[in-house]
Amino acid sequence: MTAVELGLPGVRGTAVDPARPDSPLLTDRFGRVATDLRVSLTDRCNLRCTYCMPAEGLDWLPKPEVLTDEELARLIGIAVTRLGVTDIRFTGGEPLLRPGLVDVVAATAALAPRPRISMTTNGVSLARHAPALAAAGLDRVNVSLDTLDPIRFRTLTRRDRLGDVFDGMAAARAAGLTPVKVNSVLMRGVNEDEAVPLLRFCLERGYQLRFIEQMPLDPQHGWDRGDMVTAAEILAALRSAFELTPEPGERGGAPAERWLVDGGPAVVGVIASVTRPFCAACDRTRLTADGQVRNCLFSRTETDLRALLRGGASDEEIAERWRGNAWAKAAGHGINEAGFHQPDRPMSAIGG
Repeated sequence: MTAVELGLPGVRGTAVDPARPDSPLLTDRFGRVATDLRVSLTDRCNLRCTYCMPAEGLDWLPKPEVLTDEELARLIGIAVTRLGVTDIRFTGGEPLLRPGLVDVVAATAALAPRPRISMTTNGVSLARHAPALAAAGLDRVNVSLDTLDPIRFRTLTRRDRLGDVFDGMAAARAAGLTPVKVNSVLMRGVNEDEAVPLLRFCLERGYQLRFIEQMPLDPQHGWDRGDMVTAAEILAALRSAFELTPEPGERGGAPAERWLVDGGPAVVGVIASVTRPFCAACDRTRLTADGQVRNCLFSRTETDLRALLRGGASDEEIAERWRGNAWAKAAGHGINEAGFHQPDRPMSAIGG
């Protein structure tokens, strides 16, 4: 029975779909339940990756529009204690640019039940922050790294910081933020020859490598399917040097297909969002730095939680609006459908 059937009002005049089950969780019409929350802490970044933003950067969010640390902590608390979220991933932009990051992590770690807490970072300033983040309760990190070549790194990111990224990964491992996962995007004519070197680099250091197909999330809207190195091409390149066998066990909602390398225990993952979509098992919901909740990375609509926060809404009113956003989630991202339009916000503003 739904809240409407019980005679309870919808949230601030918003009717509840009578088909929606009376559940506290973030359920949708296709039976999926969102338990993984990606939280963008800022849209700013200290790199200028060519596939992510122009050299001059973007128009950053004005500070008054960005959620405060207290507002972030409240929304994360609602997600964990009222909506069944079990995993929190802090993203950006570059989350290490958030001044109150350590306090936000500590507040998240203090929640009961305690969620698993991770962070996706470019690693540039990770060496400086890794010990404090580990002490605050961060469990592990994902570091974005598309090349091992300093010249190519400088061309791709428009910054000469590859050594800092290497130092940050090592510091994260030393601080116990493990497993350190490495996210790599291969692009045709740019770095597609680095599949094998990147895997060797990670195997030698105990990092877990995941290749990600390039997705249409650039602010220039210049994504070209022909420039994307596909999962099939990545696996073929890796098999030229390694024996890959599917990892046993259920994949569940994990975005990466995982392969044992030379019999294991080391693994490599491939996230094939474009050529092998995994939308049917998606368990993610997203919160932008300015307080908009998105039920899909490629959604063209958002639900404004910041206005509810600042308008005096109760925790349950906010939770109910969030449930409504989850219920409206589409069956898939639609990248391979005719008429697909990428979201207006670029990846740096949505959060990874």
